[in-house]
Amino acid sequence: MLSPYVRRKRLGAELKVLRSAAGITLDQLAARVDPSRQQISRYELGQIAPDLDDIMQILEVLGIEGRRWNELMTIAREAAERGWWESSSKVMGERQALFANLEAGAATICEYQQTVIPGLLQTPEFTAAGIESSSRPLTSGLTFDGILKGRAGRQRMLRRQGGPTYRAVIDEYAIRRRSAPPDVLRAQLLHLVGTIDKGGSITIQVLPIEAEIGGQLPLSSFSIYTYPDPNDPVVVGIDASVTDVVFIDPEHAERYAATFETLRKAALPVADSREFLSRAVDRLPPE
Repeated sequence: MLSPYVRRKRLGAELKVLRSAAGITLDQLAARVDPSRQQISRYELGQIAPDLDDIMQILEVLGIEGRRWNELMTIAREAAERGWWESSSKVMGERQALFANLEAGAATICEYQQTVIPGLLQTPEFTAAGIESSSRPLTSGLTFDGILKGRAGRQRMLRRQGGPTYRAVIDEYAIRRRSAPPDVLRAQLLHLVGTIDKGGSITIQVLPIEAEIGGQLPLSSFSIYTYPDPNDPVVVGIDASVTDVVFIDPEHAERYAATFETLRKAALPVADSREFLSRAVDRLPPE
């Protein structure tokens, strides 16, 4: 399944280009189809799942036929799909559901994590410890089990047959910080070591504090998503404390891609990262 979020953005951009090329304004288009001007505008911005009948009406007015019509209707159908996260978005968290959406069908995921072990690499016990230690109550609808099940679902999708290539650069601060009880943190770090040992499509590198970085460190953690269709946008998700920022502007995406490449080159090689994690385990207090 491809990300409905990404396909909505792709569909919206395509519709806007076609309407502009036809020399038709939003008002003129709305006068000839059932959806309102506001509805069409929201389709073009990729803000809502499309109604397929609405899209067919729009394409008819724009004179789109044949192969191009089939291509756009395929994108519309994929944009209208509901992912596994939809039914449990309230209990797993809207923010986590959004990232599950972005991860769906991704070809590559590149993540820089500044403060904590990436969620896609966390053990259930480490995730639970983070929830339990938080001083903030869970928001309305969010549940402890829902968060854990959501995280587990995302990890299954990452490790599925034909899943994305995942590259994680984890800051040394996130490794060394005592973000969970020693036994839980030890198991978490050993899990990272085991993931490196398995190889495959998951790559983990540690960015040491003394690393020489040509540019300025990013101010927050971020993830970059690419998709099999080269015409789909590259998406950047920025991890913030209250809400998450997602954008598809090509210039911004290129800037973050360049930043990730700088961080990746400055980070320890995979084998050295494994040794760093093993030493971090040895430094923990005995059980």
